[in-house]
Amino acid sequence: MFNVYIQVIGTFNRLLMNALPAMSQLVSLRHLRAFLAVADMGSVTKAADALYRAQSAVTRSVRQLETTLGVDLFERKTSGMLRTAFGNLVLFRARRVLAEFEQGCGALARARVPMAMFNERRLLCLVRLAESGHMPTVAKTLGISQPAVSGFVNDLEASLGTNLFERSSKGMKPTEAGDILVFRVKRALAELRHIDADLAALRGNTEGRVVIGALPLGRTAILPRAISDVLLRHPGLRFSTVEGPFDQLAAQLRAGDIDFVLGALRPADYASDLSGEPLLDDQMSLVVRSGHPLTRRSGLGMADLVSARWVLANQSTPARALFDLSFQSLGLAAPRAAVETSDLAILRGMLMHSDAVTAISPQQLSYEIEAGLLTVLDVEVPHTSRTIGITQRSDSHASPGALELMATIRRFAATQSGCSQARPR
Repeated sequence: MFNVYIQVIGTFNRLLMNALPAMSQLVSLRHLRAFLAVADMGSVTKAADALYRAQSAVTRSVRQLETTLGVDLFERKTSGMLRTAFGNLVLFRARRVLAEFEQGCGALARARVPMAMFNERRLLCLVRLAESGHMPTVAKTLGISQPAVSGFVNDLEASLGTNLFERSSKGMKPTEAGDILVFRVKRALAELRHIDADLAALRGNTEGRVVIGALPLGRTAILPRAISDVLLRHPGLRFSTVEGPFDQLAAQLRAGDIDFVLGALRPADYASDLSGEPLLDDQMSLVVRSGHPLTRRSGLGMADLVSARWVLANQSTPARALFDLSFQSLGLAAPRAAVETSDLAILRGMLMHSDAVTAISPQQLSYEIEAGLLTVLDVEVPHTSRTIGITQRSDSHASPGALELMATIRRFAATQSGCSQARPR
C-alpha cells in the first residue's frame, strides 16, 4: 500500500502539476471575495455596497461557494449573517489569500488588488506559464485554448499596468514584476488548496494532499515509517515527496509548493522567514561491505584510513564539508575520493561490490546494515554531528494532514537510537 500512495517527484515542474489544483477543483475567488466581504461586514447589504455589486449577486456568490464546499458558511438571522464554524475556517484562509494578493500588488506599487486577480483560472495560467514558458503546453495541460491563455495573461497585465512576461521566439520568461506576482499567487493558491482539508478535519476526517521536501537524513528511515503510519489511520490522505538541495527546497517552501522540509537543519541565521524544529542529532559513520578486510582490524583510527578507496558525497554538499573538516581537525589531510556521488543507489552499489569505504549517516543505509549486507566500522568520525528536524515557513499555517504527519514524525524521531528530545530554537 505504501508504494501505491507515495509519489516521488524528481523535478519542480512535475511537482507543480501535482501540487496545484486542477481548474475544476479551484475554489472561485470571485465567490470567496463576496464571502469575505459579507463575513467582515456581517451583512449582504453592506457587502454589496462595498463591492459595488447587486445584493442578489452577492447572495448568489455566497450560495454557490457553500454549494461548492458542501457546507453552510453562515446562519441567516434577521439581525445579519452569523458565521458558522465552517465559515470561520474559510474566513481564515480567505484572509490569508487576500493578504498574499495585497503584498504582491503592493510590491508592484498597486494600492488596490484589481478585480482581474480574483479569477482562479487566470492565476493558474500565470503560474504554469511562468514555469513552462510555453503557452501551447499550458493550454494543453489545462484543457483550454491558447488564445484563452494569452487573454488571461493580457488581462492581468492590463489590470496591473505592467508586463509580467518577456515574449520571444524561444517562449515567455517572467519579468521581475512577473516573478514577484507569481511568488505571491502560488502562496495564495496553496491556501486555497487547504480549504477542503480544513473543512474535512472539522467533520472528523483528515484528507487532502501533503507535499514534503525530503532531504537525505530524513527520507530513508523516519519519513517512510511516519507516512505508512499516518496512512493506516487516515487513508484519505495523499503524499508527495520532493528531493533536492536544501536551497531549492527552501525556495519551494517559501512559495507554498511544499508544506515542510524534513532533514538536516540549517543554522538559525540561515533565513528569518524559515523556522527549524530540532528532532534528533545524527553523526556520520564509516560504512563498508560485510566481510571487508577493515572489519577484521582492531584499533582502527582515522589516520589508518587516509589512503582507503573512498566513495564520498560531491564536493559542494554539506556532508562532504563535514567529512573534510573531520580529518582536518585531527591534523590530517582530507582523503581524495575515488568516486564522488550523491546518488544513494550508486553509493550502495559501490560499497556492495568493492572494498570502498564511505562516510555517511547510518540512517541512510539502515536497511542494508540491519540485513547484514553492510557494516559500520568501529571508528569515531569527529565533528560530523548534524541536527535532523522539520523546517517550515515562519508564517505558515499547515494543513491538518501536514500537522498529522509532522506529529507522527516527531514521535518516530523520539524513538531513534541516541536521539535527543526536540528543543525550541
